[in-house]
Amino acid sequence: MKSQRYFAHFALFGANLIYALNYGWAKDVMDDNYVPAFAFILLRGIGAVLLFWMISIFIYEKVEKKDLIRLSICGFFGIAANQLMFFSGLELTSTIHASIIMVTSPIIVSIMALFLLKEGINFKKILGIGIGLVGALLIITNKEDSNSNFGLWGDILVFLNATSYGLYLVLVKPIMHKYHPITVLKWIFTFGLIIIMPFGLSNIDEINWIMPNDIILKIGFVILFTTFFCYLLNIYGVKHVSPTIVSTYIYLQPILTAIIALITGREDLNLMILISTVLIFTGVYLVSSSMAKKIN
Repeated sequence: MKSQRYFAHFALFGANLIYALNYGWAKDVMDDNYVPAFAFILLRGIGAVLLFWMISIFIYEKVEKKDLIRLSICGFFGIAANQLMFFSGLELTSTIHASIIMVTSPIIVSIMALFLLKEGINFKKILGIGIGLVGALLIITNKEDSNSNFGLWGDILVFLNATSYGLYLVLVKPIMHKYHPITVLKWIFTFGLIIIMPFGLSNIDEINWIMPNDIILKIGFVILFTTFFCYLLNIYGVKHVSPTIVSTYIYLQPILTAIIALITGREDLNLMILISTVLIFTGVYLVSSSMAKKIN
């Protein structure tokens, strides 16, 4: 139905708007020393596991033992390594840098699929990967701002996070066709939480529990909206529009993040950021269009 397609686009836009807000609000919580990165990830993991297990009561599926191994690997790359590196990187870099670097995910997925799924390669895809990676390297090495938050290590961690998430998307693809998305997410978050637990517990005593209301709301936003509702909104979008359309919505994140950062006065843009953004978007477009042509 046409109305369902419209709602799907609203859902995808809403999910990416939530992601864009998440960059700044999660950073506020960590920069103000209320909740350190690893403890924040632990709180997020506990919240997600509780919510997904509660909703899975209405969607019971028995998972084969052999699939639990793949789900545990997906939990490592898609939840544990992904979030540990992202939040650690976000502490050390800017929200604009982080959101732009995350757009390299389709390029990384293409590289992973080339080696793991033996997908074909063509000149357009090679050119796109090359241009996109040049853009990522430029923004990682862009240090015009002397602020310590704009750290090289932070950008590298965000890039490694995008790499981990790209590998997760390739690994989870076969199992998504076998089980309901809620079942898959429930087990992935459960295994991810088990891996995250030692890291989170190691600095949970550093949490400053005396927090102003705005920090409490931002923590709640990250746990409830970024972790839980974003996955549900994306699932609804995937159900009613093509995967190619869903993937293009990631392009909105750096745009929305930059607009929010500029309006709030959080950060400024410079020429190198703009050049890097153009290169990354060009690379992603070339990779995505070559894949779309093959699918069609």
